[in-house]
Amino acid sequence: SSSMQQVLDEATDPWGVLVERVEVKDVRLPQNLQRAMAAEAEAHRDAKAKVIAAEGELNASKALKEAADVITESPAALQLRYLQTLSAIAAERNSTILFPMPIDMMKAFAEK
Repeated sequence: SSSMQQVLDEATDPWGVLVERVEVKDVRLPQNLQRAMAAEAEAHRDAKAKVIAAEGELNASKALKEAADVITESPAALQLRYLQTLSAIAAERNSTILFPMPIDMMKAFAEK
């Protein structure tokens, strides 16, 4: 800006004219410069996307740790989560699901 002001002053001072403002309406950039600017903008967007993805991963890992802590405190919570997952799979695919039962439970039914 100051260099542009200096060039204008050198050209207009001999006539006693002071240029206060210049409006640029059309700027033509060489193709190489346009490509370089586009590549820089794309790199900036990619870097920003990676930062956002990393923040999302961090938040997800914190939530998983909290969930693991809750499930560790209550064994019934793990069983309920397992049954909830089975229910979601069955509703989504409209299919029959077989899940293993402990052999100890099967022995109790066989003895009767």
